[in-house]
Amino acid sequence: MSPHASPASSAQPESQQPAPTSPLAEVRQSPVHGKGVFALRAIGAGDRIIEYRGQRISWDDATARAAARGGPVNHTFYFSLADGRVIDGGRRGNDARWINHACEPNCEAYEDDGRVYIHALRDIAAGEELNYNYALVYEERHTPALKRLFACRCGTPGCTGTMLAPKRRARKKAGGAGTRPAEAAA
Repeated sequence: MSPHASPASSAQPESQQPAPTSPLAEVRQSPVHGKGVFALRAIGAGDRIIEYRGQRISWDDATARAAARGGPVNHTFYFSLADGRVIDGGRRGNDARWINHACEPNCEAYEDDGRVYIHALRDIAAGEELNYNYALVYEERHTPALKRLFACRCGTPGCTGTMLAPKRRARKKAGGAGTRPAEAAA
């Protein structure tokens, strides 16, 4: 929504109404990177904080959108789903799109029945910035240029310097109720 637009009314189609935000957190300027999401009150370990919302599209559409914008796919609000689709948080998204990456995160994103939720991994204090490990999956070789493109600036003691997931020789198929998807955006 533009800063000059009026709030959505109930007469608007659901697809045009803004996605719900969380009563537990708010968007503010982040010392890590641009905007960030911060706890409004104490959040307990295991608490569900917010759903990652946005328009669901194919990877082909996601790639075309990034190209039309003139930017790489890495600087988007895309979140990969297990079924091969993508949530584009930049369209009909909510505050979850502003959660920054950290190598030692206080939150975790996971997929449950095609929906992505952000949960607290540990107790989070009021005012603390929320973050999760993006663990970006790129099949190509992790060259120095690719690592620079996905540089991490989280500043945690265990910072790996990249938002890329480590390369694995053999990948195990995830199971259980919630499959943690690989995010494709920073």
